[in-house]
Amino acid sequence: MGQESLAAQKRTTSGAAVTLPTTTANGGARGRTLSTSVPRGRQIHKTFNNIKITILCGFVTILVLRGTIGVGNLGSSDADAVNQNLVEETNRILAEIRSDSDPDDPTEPEISNPNITYTLGPKVSNWDRDRKVWLNNNPEFPNFVNGKARILLVTGSPPNPCDNPIGDHYLLKSVKNKIDYCRLHGIEIVYNMAHLDKELAGYWAKLPLIRRLMLSHPEVEWIWWMDSDALFTDMVFEIPLSKYDGYNLVVHGYPDLMFNQKSWIALNTGSFLFRNCQWSLDLLDAWAPMGPKGAVREEAGKILTANLKGRPAFEADDQSALIYLLLSQKDQWMDKVFLENQYYLHGYWAGLVDRYEEMVEKYHPGLGDERWPFVTHFVGCKPCGSYGDYPVERCLSSMERAFNFADNQVLKLYGFGHRGLLSPKIKRIRNETVTPLQFVDKFDIRRSVHENSGTQS
Repeated sequence: MGQESLAAQKRTTSGAAVTLPTTTANGGARGRTLSTSVPRGRQIHKTFNNIKITILCGFVTILVLRGTIGVGNLGSSDADAVNQNLVEETNRILAEIRSDSDPDDPTEPEISNPNITYTLGPKVSNWDRDRKVWLNNNPEFPNFVNGKARILLVTGSPPNPCDNPIGDHYLLKSVKNKIDYCRLHGIEIVYNMAHLDKELAGYWAKLPLIRRLMLSHPEVEWIWWMDSDALFTDMVFEIPLSKYDGYNLVVHGYPDLMFNQKSWIALNTGSFLFRNCQWSLDLLDAWAPMGPKGAVREEAGKILTANLKGRPAFEADDQSALIYLLLSQKDQWMDKVFLENQYYLHGYWAGLVDRYEEMVEKYHPGLGDERWPFVTHFVGCKPCGSYGDYPVERCLSSMERAFNFADNQVLKLYGFGHRGLLSPKIKRIRNETVTPLQFVDKFDIRRSVHENSGTQS
């Protein structure tokens, strides 16, 4: 979430429990009816936009060719006019794509009753039993493969183009980085661009997504959420899942900051793991009521600021809400929560990116800690947005270094590496040979697994 640089905010001193504001639901059915079909008018509208963009690209190509090789008989003033029209039309269509509204979208009634608690959906009460039965009945979908728990890495980005055009480029690099890590370690990956719940927008959007994936993929043992602005920078390190046999939530955090200081940065929700079980569903249900946008989120934010040290005054965020929930209901939840700080499940970027050359000189991948960070998280950069807590140039150059630092570990198997940590260009680092398998044995960073697939409960 950011550095702890602000003075501690006033905390409530009453021993009574604080009641958080809530919003409408209807018996778990959300109190409204959602349309399941896309209006025909909207489909036609989107189709025309796609056709327009294709035609515009064709015109731009013609103009580029004309300017390059002198094709055509148009006068310069005519060409300038055509070019200006193309730019204006392109900008109009992009603005329409970025817009959250669509003239053909059906309108939904506003939720106005503030006295009924918001829910993520119908209450699921027997998930552990039902999931165990399902796994037994579907042995072709085991929750353990080659002796390893099946993990689903989940990440995503907003459905609209980035405000800053270069942000889309870095989102692509981010997902490429995650695909590389998942491919090397046998992890499945989901990249989401859909808002599954309009009430839980922004940083809260992960909650309904995680819940839906748990219920839709009973074969998955762990759901691993990772923010789009976090990169794997140790491509060898693997999460020691056996360490968490008795736990259902693994999150980077510090007990002293959590329980003694009650700090709003005691843990970080940019990268965490949920076990697919009833306990996790129950925690999501308890976590979500602080997140609906509008008055509920604003009022919850005031409570969080009053109770968490160093938290600025702003609307409720998912990280502060989880900390508050675990503190205020410690006996109910904390025995199944593992606060991990022995390796960097979340590594704050500002203290890491300038040390990559030193790490290469002194250490090696596979450590996962400050010597070779497992994850480098660009908290506060917001490359896809129009603002951030740090200068854009610093953020982008740091993300480039982190991506190339990780990419070099992947490219090494193929005999290549980046010319520098700020360069997208690559160079050959060894000559080809007639005995290539010796390099596979030497440089392949994939883990060897020897146990058979199976279902474990």
